[in-house]
Amino acid sequence: MEAIDKIKTNVVGIDINVEKTTYAVVDIRGNILKKESMATQDYPDVNDYVTALSERIVMLAEESCGYENIRSVGIGAPSGNFQTGCIEHASNLHWEGQVPLATMLQDRLGLAVALANDCHATALGERMFGSAHGMHDFIVISLGHGGVGSCIFTHGEPHLGEQGFAGEVGHTCIVEDGRSCGCGRQGCLEPYVTPAGIVKTAEELIAQSKESTLLSEQDELTPATIIDCCEKGDKTAQKVLSQTGALLGMALANYATLMNPEAIILTGEMTHMGKWLMEPMRRSFEEHVFHNIRGKVKLLVSILNDKDRDVLGASVLAWDVKEYSLFI
Repeated sequence: MEAIDKIKTNVVGIDINVEKTTYAVVDIRGNILKKESMATQDYPDVNDYVTALSERIVMLAEESCGYENIRSVGIGAPSGNFQTGCIEHASNLHWEGQVPLATMLQDRLGLAVALANDCHATALGERMFGSAHGMHDFIVISLGHGGVGSCIFTHGEPHLGEQGFAGEVGHTCIVEDGRSCGCGRQGCLEPYVTPAGIVKTAEELIAQSKESTLLSEQDELTPATIIDCCEKGDKTAQKVLSQTGALLGMALANYATLMNPEAIILTGEMTHMGKWLMEPMRRSFEEHVFHNIRGKVKLLVSILNDKDRDVLGASVLAWDVKEYSLFI
């Protein structure tokens, strides 16, 4: 009697951001069995990065479930292109040009590897495990240190565009002759609504202000110190987040007007800035969105744990890729 084929019930999910790479073994029910991270910036040469990451993944798999029980690997990365498996001209990473990371890692690990834009992976996680569960038409927005990204789901499927770069809302221009962006243009949304952008706005308003402000007394300007000044009633600090929220709300309103989603789901560090950012964002959104959908598009903050969301999304990518192994 022939042996029955064994189903592998674990995958590896990898989230790459500017500062660190998080990788985890995830089982078929979405449980994270073991998770670790390494500093992305320690590897300016992508070949060294792939070598180090491959070795760490093998060790992690052996410690959690055994490498022979890993089915496949999913990666979410800035400027990742699902259609090519490459990181393409990422403005916030060391590696220049087109990096065929999926192929490089597959060659090292002997397993199937799928790669996508980090926000694409996040959206998959939200649909499977989070705030978009049961939705078919929604947008996920990522707001954090790595920039501003998004993924569009229509009719239950991600809309990636002809070249795979749909959803780059962070690189839509909102200010004529505005701040320089990492993409090489001026006036993009990203340099205004990231943590670094908020600090830049604070510095500009301090320079313009004719009144005293607690912001100028801080040892270091950060989103946290700016919020603290808001809580203490500082008008300039409140204006910083009010201006930021207004720009973000207008950008989201334009997005919703074009796509008519059921919901826009916000993820990332910026979502923890509380009412000082969120309330002006909501007001601006409702003011600028097309009147026929005003009050009908949900603005939601992700219910998933920030530390787990993106590796869970990458694990969904891993389950969707066709299984392949050098060890069968």
